[in-house]
Amino acid sequence: MAALASVPSPGRAATLLDLTKTIDTAAPGIFNTIEFRSKSFKALPQWRRVLDQFKRERKAFLACTNDAANCSSEVQKSWREIILEARDLDRAAKLNAVNRYFNRWPYKLDKEVFGVNEYWASPVEFMTRSGDCEDFSIAKYFALKELGFTQEEMRIVILMDRIRNIGHAVLAIYEKNDILVLDSLSNVILSHSKYKHYLPQYSMNETTRWAHFVQQ
Repeated sequence: MAALASVPSPGRAATLLDLTKTIDTAAPGIFNTIEFRSKSFKALPQWRRVLDQFKRERKAFLACTNDAANCSSEVQKSWREIILEARDLDRAAKLNAVNRYFNRWPYKLDKEVFGVNEYWASPVEFMTRSGDCEDFSIAKYFALKELGFTQEEMRIVILMDRIRNIGHAVLAIYEKNDILVLDSLSNVILSHSKYKHYLPQYSMNETTRWAHFVQQ
């Protein structure tokens, strides 16, 4: 379950003018929200840890993907499998392949797997022990990055599922005229406009985080 308690503020804007400069106004944000952007990850220490950890994990993943003789673990072989399977597919097929592949992992609570109430797993940790919703999204994010998607085209979104009344997380893919949602709850990839019950709290890629607020 995604943590909602650490929802970041829009920033340290001292005046209304400063605050408006952080608003992304080109179009309504994901799930029709207003977005405030920031370059600070101080409020997201778990995401910073995952970013640092994947830098180390990626070296072994790349070596294994390039040559099966370099695969020293089942996790590396599994990563190689999806990258090789999807790398020559078109964009939509890559999304479907990655979403379906990682959705095969069982959902497990952080308390069950890591012994704490909230823990964001790196791809190696997730593929070794499984995890919860944000861990699915993180693994999909980095797999798609290896398959040619840019960080500007992707965000991990922490949200409230208003039907189940629990925190949740999805991966958002920004297409030219739409935002697609890769959800651990479904193998079907739909437009964000189809999810009326998802209320985003914050989202992030590797350089930026956004706070989300419902438009009045």
